[in-house]
Formats: sequence, C-alpha cells, structure tokens
Amino acid sequence: MKLDGRTAIITGASQGLGAVIADHFLAEGANVMLCGRDAEALAAQQGRLAAAYGTDRVGAKPADVSSKADVDALFDEALCRFGRLDILVNNAGVYGPMGPIEDVDWDEWVQAIAINLTGTVYCARRAVTVFKAQRYGKIVMLSGGGATNPLPGISAYAASKAAIVRFTETLALETREWNIDVNAIAPGALMTRLTDQLIEAGPDRVGASLHARMVKLKQEGGTPLSLGAALCGYLASAESDGLTGRLIAAPWDPWPFSEQHRLDVADSDIYTLRRIVPKDRGRTWGDR
Repeated sequence: MKLDGRTAIITGASQGLGAVIADHFLAEGANVMLCGRDAEALAAQQGRLAAAYGTDRVGAKPADVSSKADVDALFDEALCRFGRLDILVNNAGVYGPMGPIEDVDWDEWVQAIAINLTGTVYCARRAVTVFKAQRYGKIVMLSGGGATNPLPGISAYAASKAAIVRFTETLALETREWNIDVNAIAPGALMTRLTDQLIEAGPDRVGASLHARMVKLKQEGGTPLSLGAALCGYLASAESDGLTGRLIAAPWDPWPFSEQHRLDVADSDIYTLRRIVPKDRGRTWGDR
C-alpha cells in the first residue's frame, strides 16, 4: 500500500491510461479525484471504481483542463471532499489536428496546446500552492515519445509534449526546497483511442512512417497500460522521494531506482532534454 493515506487528482481519467492509473492508485491505498471532459464516461468510471474500492475514496468532477474556471473548481472540490492533496497526475491530453502545419485548422492547433500545455501548467500551478504550504507533494506529467522525437503531421502534440518536459525540469528546480518532486513519464507505445485516431487519419496526414508504426502496433499490441500506471504510482510514493526533474520511460528505464542510481541521476543530466553537440557523436569540430 505505497499510497496509503494519500490523495491524488488524476486528469483525463475517464478512460484509457488515466482510468488505469486511478485503479492502480486506489489499489495502493490512495483516495482519488477523477476528472475528464466527458461527464457520462467519467460518471461510469467513478461508479466502476467506487464499487471496487468504496464510494468514500473516489470522487469525480467533469472538467476541461484548458478552462481555468474548471481547474479551480476541480481543486476546490478535491480539497473539500478529502481535506488534503498529495499528488497530481497530469494525464489529460490530445493529439490535436493532423496534417501539415499549413493545412491544419489553426483554432484546433491552438486548442491542443491549451489542453496539453497550458492546462497542464495551470493544474501544476494550483497543486504547487497546496504542496508548498505542507512542504511536500508529487507532480507527475504525461509526456512521451512526442517530447524526444519529431512527429511530422501532429506538430501540436509534439511541441506541447516537448514543452512539458522542459517545464517539468524548470518547476522541479523552483520547488525543490519545499520537497516537491516533479517528474514526467513516457508510458511507451500504448493501444488507446489516440492510436486509432492516428490510423484513421491515414499516411497522407500523419506521414507514412508513423502510420505504418501505428498499424504495426495495432496488430502486435503495445506497452501494457498497467506499466505506465505503476511508474506513476512509484513516482507518487515516498519510495521516489528526492527524484525530481526527470523524464522516465516506463518500458525502458530501470525503475524503481536503487539508492545509488538515484544519486547518480541527481548528480547528472541523465533523463533530461539536452542539446546534442558534435563531440557527443565523435566529431572534433565545435566547442559546445
């Protein structure tokens, strides 16, 4: 019961990875406040989890994270219902419009940034005010392959997910003295509704390479959602105290980290976004 007595807000929790994270957190002893834009799907998810873990441990509030008013209402309700907040999991996200930047609907592109980036940042801002007062807290951001690889055809997603990682690193430094750990995770290649959206968009809009990868993923199956949920649980628990400002991959990195590995990470730029310079690739030209 690594999360016993802790309370978490989980955004985008009405389906997919967010729902699995909520299930994992409840199994580990946490209370959870779910949020999502689809009120009907959210209510169904709340009912399922409440039946398994008890109605007193599961709250839900329809919310669009791109709306400041919705986020404020979400945090107010979570604090009113549970009396405390220890964990924020920023899972809500969309791919946004698909296609070349000159062809996509501009308003849809901006809205994707509002959900994936500014909504995530505002949720973190609200959490930090609570965590600073109690001098402890955990923030977990969902990033992924869009942060470390260019993704032609889904530029809003790629740009916002890269920005999330740099925001994670920045916020971790801002809040370190209050014992607030801020990390991002890459959950792996998941089989979710977003995968289906990429396949349905077709190779002309998202590129032949990415489309072929998604078709193969659909045929072979992806990374289990439970693996990303377990990593979120680890980063939300006392077991990871002091590990902060990192992008950690659920299927590839050796978590949970030993004490020595945590020290190695803390004293280096391991699991961070950095510019590759010529010397990193064996070239002799260029200074830095």
